[in-house]
Amino acid sequence: MKLSPRDANAYFARPDASKTGLLIYGGDAMRVALKRQEFLKSLLGVNAEEEMRLTRMQAADLRRDPAMLLDAIKAVGFFPGPRAAFVEDANDNIAQILIDSLADWLPGDAQIVVSAGDLKKTSKVLKAFEAHKTAFAAAIYDNPPDRAEIERLLSEARLVPEPDAMAALTDLARALDPGDFRQTIEKITLYKLNDASPLSSEDVVACAPTSTEAEVDDILHVVAEARAGDIGPVMSKLQGQGVNAVTLTIMAIRHFRTLYRIAANPGAPIYGVRDRDRATRQAKSWGAAKLEMALGVLTDTDLTLRSAGQHAPALALVERAFIRLAMLGAQR
Repeated sequence: MKLSPRDANAYFARPDASKTGLLIYGGDAMRVALKRQEFLKSLLGVNAEEEMRLTRMQAADLRRDPAMLLDAIKAVGFFPGPRAAFVEDANDNIAQILIDSLADWLPGDAQIVVSAGDLKKTSKVLKAFEAHKTAFAAAIYDNPPDRAEIERLLSEARLVPEPDAMAALTDLARALDPGDFRQTIEKITLYKLNDASPLSSEDVVACAPTSTEAEVDDILHVVAEARAGDIGPVMSKLQGQGVNAVTLTIMAIRHFRTLYRIAANPGAPIYGVRDRDRATRQAKSWGAAKLEMALGVLTDTDLTLRSAGQHAPALALVERAFIRLAMLGAQR
């Protein structure tokens, strides 16, 4: 059965342990992971792994050993309570294994929980869960947490927000990706430890991330879009904020690896980026061959920064590498 976003949020909070299974899928890997964690915690409780009531497996491993899933579903647990077999990164390569396992499932077996990236409407995996009478399929969209979800996170943290604080958190949820927003809630929880007063907007501001991360994203986009003239001013601002050169290089490598993955596999699901359309445009502009060269430049820069004999200013080396990349990206 297909779950609407509203029904899915309600089901994640109060799952039915008697059902056959759940497929959670979507283009944003972080959002999918957070929803999967929420569901498994609600379904199994906090000690499921210690009590061996949760079996995890990668889709690639399951493809090599198709019996893994059915064995996990049918295994008898040592501890009382609901059980689950979780398959990560599913795709149509294991569709028949999932279809067979859904068909062989019986009441009392471990629930089948599957996570996946973007799935087309024609996906065999998606069709199998949507067509099943006692299994569910839930799409996770790239929407910021709504008020109900924010209230749930605050309730779990035992925080009571003032109206201004709730408005500030709503704005923050729109600006951050889900993982960063959840980390901010955790930071606020620690900040308010042993403080029984309501959560104020001042508390939220005190714990909110600085603009540094956004500006690191800015310099990566400047380089990837071959805007060499803008590199100096943005780097000066980052230097003033104390950004570490090695960290900056690692983030650049991660960004260009993502662009290379997009360029080398057109049409494949895109994970780990906030603006997929922008990343797709950048990847198309560069092409796989030039992106491979760019990764070589960044890797060499990273090795130089970590070298014991390196004496040049670290951020100056990174800036020089970024200018080289922007010039490379401008070549046609």
